[in-house]
Amino acid sequence: MKLYTRTGDDGSSGLFGGDRVSKANPRLGAYGTLDELNSVMGLLRLHATPACADGERLQRLQHDLFVLGAILATPAEKQGLLGRHMSTPTWSLADMEADIDRLTALAPAMTAFVLPGGTAASAHAHLARTVCRRAEREVVALSQQETVDPTVTTYLNRLSDWLFALARAENAVAGVADIQWVAKD
Repeated sequence: MKLYTRTGDDGSSGLFGGDRVSKANPRLGAYGTLDELNSVMGLLRLHATPACADGERLQRLQHDLFVLGAILATPAEKQGLLGRHMSTPTWSLADMEADIDRLTALAPAMTAFVLPGGTAASAHAHLARTVCRRAEREVVALSQQETVDPTVTTYLNRLSDWLFALARAENAVAGVADIQWVAKD
């Protein structure tokens, strides 16, 4: 199979199910940002500590992001074409929330806004969180124009919370204080 097809040379891209749309279509922007988030998660896997998030958990999240991208790449009327393994994330919201609680317990109580930074793992988790929030905004914008499975928005909202908790836990486990935002006069 060749990597290039030349079918996108005209500025269009194919959706799952055969429809072609402009590469400027908000649907492509939304799942393109999920692809970007997946790449950032790959970087995070290089730095995360097993005490906070092991490589298997992060790879599972990457799989889920691919599934969410497949959902977005499929128009609502063709969602039936997705198999069960391509239409449902593997990490349930309840399990993600339980892990947010676990990670939160590893870090001291928040007393101020937190700036991204500290350890490399924390900085990468913050980067992933901000890309995740952008993906969520793009999915919400798309859902105002077209039907979007609400699972995508809910999952991204919870994932950004998990990434914030992970960033704080990574600093705490490494013995590095979060960088607190302090208002300057």
